[in-house]
Amino acid sequence: MAHVMQAVLEVSVPEGFALWPVAEADASGFLALGGGLSPAQVGTAVAALAACNRPADEGDEGDDRPPHAAVGTFLRGLLSYDEVFAAGGLRVIDPDTGAGFAPGCCDGLEDWRDWYRLVDGDGSLGFGHEPVAPLAERYGDTLRLTVDAERDDSPVIELPAHALRGMLAGVERDLTAFLGLAVAWAAVHAPGQDRAVVAALARALDVPPPPGRT
Repeated sequence: MAHVMQAVLEVSVPEGFALWPVAEADASGFLALGGGLSPAQVGTAVAALAACNRPADEGDEGDDRPPHAAVGTFLRGLLSYDEVFAAGGLRVIDPDTGAGFAPGCCDGLEDWRDWYRLVDGDGSLGFGHEPVAPLAERYGDTLRLTVDAERDDSPVIELPAHALRGMLAGVERDLTAFLGLAVAWAAVHAPGQDRAVVAALARALDVPPPPGRT
């Protein structure tokens, strides 16, 4: 079986969140984005992105509770920031061993295209820091993914480097499909701001907005 690469967001559902329906994250704490998500899962992704970009004046640093206010207030940072942070990144799963290479602390999905640096030549990319420091390295025809470069006994995933371009193309298809779901979601849950919501999500995911949604 081929290795699986997914675009994932780090998500948590704040207690008492009631601005729109959300779904619980799985045990990994990540939500894989794609065209097969339910409306509640799309709502979870939007809530996570809004929480990542909440203006400082909406609460103390480190306070993850959503403001109990209008949808527009909760989305204010997401809609107004030119540079949007999307906690997460790309996850790779080895179907043979079950090993998973996941984003580390402070990694952002908005930078997922950095992986293309490894498509055409040798090099390395780090994806976060302690307590887990994922590292991707290309050596000739091999892509080596170290789950935690700080551990001598870290699991390592190796795959043919030539497969990376196709995997990244699949990521872009998944993100584009998710954005298509977000168009319908925003029309229901953020009427009047739906175009702005979709445009903000496109910035966060570094994919073009759907036609007519700029």
